[in-house]
Amino acid sequence: MPFHSISFLFFLALLASLYYGLPHRYRWMLLLGGSYFFYGSWRPGYLPVLLGLTLVNYYIVLRMGSQEVKSRRQKYLILCLIANMGLLFVFKYLNFLGQSLKTLFGHPFLLFSVPTMDILLPIGMSFYVFKNLSYAIEVYRGNQEPERHLGIYALYVSFFPQVTAGPIERSTRLIPQFHDRVEFDEGRVTEGLRFILWGIFLKTVVADNLGSLVDPVYDHPSLYGGLPLLIATLFFTFQIYCDFSGYSYIAIGAAGVMGFRTMDNFNYPYLSRSVAEFWRRWHISLSSWFRDYLYIPLGGNRVSASRRYFNIFVVLLLCGLWHGANWTFVVWGGIHGLYLVAALVTRGLRDRIHQVTRLNRAPRIHEALKVLTTFLLVCFAWIFFRANRLSDALYIVSHLFAGWGSAAGQGGTRRAAVSMNLRFELAVAIASILLLLGIALLQKRGDVWKRLAAKPLWVRWSVYYSLIVAIFLLGNFQSGQFIYFQF
Repeated sequence: MPFHSISFLFFLALLASLYYGLPHRYRWMLLLGGSYFFYGSWRPGYLPVLLGLTLVNYYIVLRMGSQEVKSRRQKYLILCLIANMGLLFVFKYLNFLGQSLKTLFGHPFLLFSVPTMDILLPIGMSFYVFKNLSYAIEVYRGNQEPERHLGIYALYVSFFPQVTAGPIERSTRLIPQFHDRVEFDEGRVTEGLRFILWGIFLKTVVADNLGSLVDPVYDHPSLYGGLPLLIATLFFTFQIYCDFSGYSYIAIGAAGVMGFRTMDNFNYPYLSRSVAEFWRRWHISLSSWFRDYLYIPLGGNRVSASRRYFNIFVVLLLCGLWHGANWTFVVWGGIHGLYLVAALVTRGLRDRIHQVTRLNRAPRIHEALKVLTTFLLVCFAWIFFRANRLSDALYIVSHLFAGWGSAAGQGGTRRAAVSMNLRFELAVAIASILLLLGIALLQKRGDVWKRLAAKPLWVRWSVYYSLIVAIFLLGNFQSGQFIYFQF
């Protein structure tokens, strides 16, 4: 049941109608049944994995909470980590490890054979495993009492707006809301529907039209010269943002329709003035998860400089690996780790350069340069995230600025024009990017959605109808699922 489909909208409308019509004590049953139905609609075989991990985690943490001695609580936490990460490793990383070892030891003089398993990663597993772990860690730290209501805990893990691709909501924030009595609030429902509409627009009109231009180039990069590679890389930078933020808006909106407040997952990341700020604005639920449950326990900023650099690099490597069992993701994470370490190492040098060049006396120009530099660094790293293989990524990097004036480069551009169908999709892509840039500039004057909600009725509905018409006329409904569903 795709998030941006008519079937999901009907499902949400039916579930919300029943939800507000039921007494409070029965609502968790409806939400839990609806969440399992939604998750099982992708593939019924996924349900046993979700159910099994939920039950295991529930009982382990319940026992953990009953222990007074911290060392005993720690044993249950380790057991929880083994259960969740062990199963995730089997489904997501076992074949990757086997293939990597086979490549490493596959020299003809070495006899080494690693079997592979024909298993399919359950959709959303990386997300609900992290929800399980954050809940267990919060209970271990004493920040939360174990949830004794099995149904409520199962609902937290499987809540349908978040089960497939997040946001990775904290248990301390979401579980109490399931206990609260929620009354119908027209303003909250309207806000939720507005987020859903904007999310569908970002997915179908912007991301999927950009995807139709990006995919032919990145799936066969050796067929293209420098300019198409550069354009496709730029377009993917906006595609991945609109695809995932579009999903997040729909998820937040769907939860809002049901009366639940969930965390924002994006905050205009391409306006960031540094890579560190980018990670505070991009996939906030994941970046904050790694910060709170990995980086800070490793010592955070309280350790020596060299240890801090090491911690940052390791955390970003693991963040890259979390995204997928492929060396391209590991390199992508490593690049961002190098960015962050380099920014710390060169802070003093950069401050002196700013003083010498007097950029510190021109704050607007200085800020614009920082935003542009950060955007280009992030854009470069996306090459490794999108490439199917490391060899493809290296080819793209080495040919981004090659052959622009040669016959081969011109031929590549002409082939790109044919295969990328540079008419309708290109026009929509450029218009969409300009629209996003305009909204980002408006955001500097205050929250765009709050300002829109304060406008007269005719202004609000003009915007809503324009988005609906754009979705039906310009939307691309052929590309399928959200990119982050594969993680």
